[in-house]
Amino acid sequence: MSVIAHPLSHLPVSTAMHEGVITCDCDTPLSEVARLMSDERVHCVVVAGEGGRPWALISDLDLTAAASVRGLIGQTAAATAATPLVTVRPDESLERAAQLMTEHGISHLVVIAPGGGRPLGVLSTLDIARAAA
Repeated sequence: MSVIAHPLSHLPVSTAMHEGVITCDCDTPLSEVARLMSDERVHCVVVAGEGGRPWALISDLDLTAAASVRGLIGQTAAATAATPLVTVRPDESLERAAQLMTEHGISHLVVIAPGGGRPLGVLSTLDIARAAA
């Protein structure tokens, strides 16, 4: 009996990720974050902390939850960022990325440069599904 390798184990994150990261500051109003997501047609925005380094992530689900509780007026990116910032390197396998998403219950990973930690892009569950297909 032969063992069939999982197809995602052979594909690096770099083959499926979206290059570039849409960011906002911690004090950015949620209405502006919503407009940014809509204008850029993205499902998450990275919240930049001190020195512009990635600090947290706001997903479309986080934004929807915030809007359903109190509305967006008066809420900021830092106060709403509920999705943990989990990172992956572009040379890691899509299988590892899928494991990280499952372990953390998230749908987006920030792809960072090896060594420097500079954000290069975003990988979503849809990106992984597309690669698996």
